[in-house]
Amino acid sequence: MRPSETGPGGGTGAERPFAAYGLPGEPGTGAFWTAAAAARTPRSVPAGSQGWRTLFLWRGEAGGPPPAVGFESWSDPVPLHRWGVTDCWYAEVPMPPRLRVTYQFLVAGTAYADPLNPAGAGGDRSLAATPDAPAQPHWPLVGPADVLPLPRTKVRWDSARLGGRRTVRIHPAGGGGPVVLLLDGDDWLYLHPATTAFDAAVAAGELPPVTLVFLPSRDREGEFGCRPDLWEAVRDELLPLVAATGLPADAGRLVVAGQSLGGLSALYAALEFPDLVARVACQSGSFWWTPGALESPDPLGGPVGGAIAARLREGRDLSGLRAAFDVGEHEPRMLPHCALTETLVAGAGASVRVSRSASGHDRAGWRHALLRDVAWALGTGR
Repeated sequence: MRPSETGPGGGTGAERPFAAYGLPGEPGTGAFWTAAAAARTPRSVPAGSQGWRTLFLWRGEAGGPPPAVGFESWSDPVPLHRWGVTDCWYAEVPMPPRLRVTYQFLVAGTAYADPLNPAGAGGDRSLAATPDAPAQPHWPLVGPADVLPLPRTKVRWDSARLGGRRTVRIHPAGGGGPVVLLLDGDDWLYLHPATTAFDAAVAAGELPPVTLVFLPSRDREGEFGCRPDLWEAVRDELLPLVAATGLPADAGRLVVAGQSLGGLSALYAALEFPDLVARVACQSGSFWWTPGALESPDPLGGPVGGAIAARLREGRDLSGLRAAFDVGEHEPRMLPHCALTETLVAGAGASVRVSRSASGHDRAGWRHALLRDVAWALGTGR
């Protein structure tokens, strides 16, 4: 979208094209970029019943293909337009109510974080949220140049069952306690500061002390499918290594937290290894999964609830399970798969918590659910 020809407040579009966003002055001038840096873009204004119109700005010269802003899962890339012959590139993007999304600028084949936005996720991604998106307490602002703190304790896991060696980091939040196994652990180490967030939640009394175990994935599609290998290896190989560190690590109250395919794997573990996993925190679980679905042109187009629903229909006693489910409001094709799975798990006797986050299929929207649902799985959350 382009700005309207007549700007609000009496100025013309040429004089004040982005005044509605609190950015006076002509784009491309030094004063404009100073104001943009102080204002912190992207910035959103109401768009009536449609939600919000959000301004993204990029400072760059002409040449090569036009840059674009790319979004994680929520939208196709949106091209940026150049303001006259200036160094100002912009896009006004319609956004629905209640959206938090990861984005990056795509410039000549390279992805960049937004230099005008202090909220980042790794070196080449930023986070945007509409003004009505719920807050995410305990997650600090992390810029693209910031280096996240890493847990001091780590173990080298040379798995006979899975093959290969991986480094697993361990963090005793609040001094440690029940083990919280974070699937896709590297994302929570290097993109989103889970150690800081869990420490803050424990300090605020919203979560008991826990021991975080960051499990990196080597082959997500292979390890997180409905196969026993990963969970046999966790039980027989990884948890003994964690215990050997000497940190408080109560594996008897293990919580498995996973997203997407990781969420699928977490619930699979609860079904097939109930003596190991009786508490799960699952965000946007890939419950469309069936054997071979990932090779299909439409992986989500198969039976609703996929292989997990088929297992649940066989009849299971899940009365010992606490399962928290969350899925993004803005991932409509996931919702039927998740809703059916939630219903079947509850029908099998489990204690179930269901929520919907203001996001698409995006870790930016899963962050608050992760803290809240781990607390609930341990029986302490509201």
